[in-house]
Amino acid sequence: MCKRILVVTSGGGHWAEFRRIAPALEGMDVSFASVRSEYGKEVAGRPYYLVPDFHRKKLWGLPHAMVATTRLVLKLRPDVVISTGAAPGLLALAAAKWLTGARTIWIDSLANADSFPGQGNGRASSPMSGSPNGGIWPVTAARNSGGPWYDPCHDRRAAAVRSAHCRDG
Repeated sequence: MCKRILVVTSGGGHWAEFRRIAPALEGMDVSFASVRSEYGKEVAGRPYYLVPDFHRKKLWGLPHAMVATTRLVLKLRPDVVISTGAAPGLLALAAAKWLTGARTIWIDSLANADSFPGQGNGRASSPMSGSPNGGIWPVTAARNSGGPWYDPCHDRRAAAVRSAHCRDG
């Protein structure tokens, strides 16, 4: 049986970073959610949902985003929720972990290899994420002097990613 995966990102760089790791999810039952309707064209043929955007300078959008994201998680009932960071993803991780018991993965920006800014600083995301990647960066940087490298097949912390792969029989 294939695990249901929900990927939630905000716009701009968070979506672009997700698109770079998207090939790792090929062949899986994946739904996508983000803050811009035009992103749906980039994942044609896959379920795409629009979620409200908000951030710390636009907190008035929080109640609407919270309700919409929670409804989406309850509708889809994913087994795994992945976020590439930012506020909408944080809400999805919280709803998934606390309301459905889904496994959660927070993948912070590659630009933040040394520290977590904003919501991804560990204070807000750690309780929601079963697999925060902050502790992985020192290991990945040491393995490849040309930049970050990560092999989930050889890291015990990546069990949620490995178990998310579809297997026949």
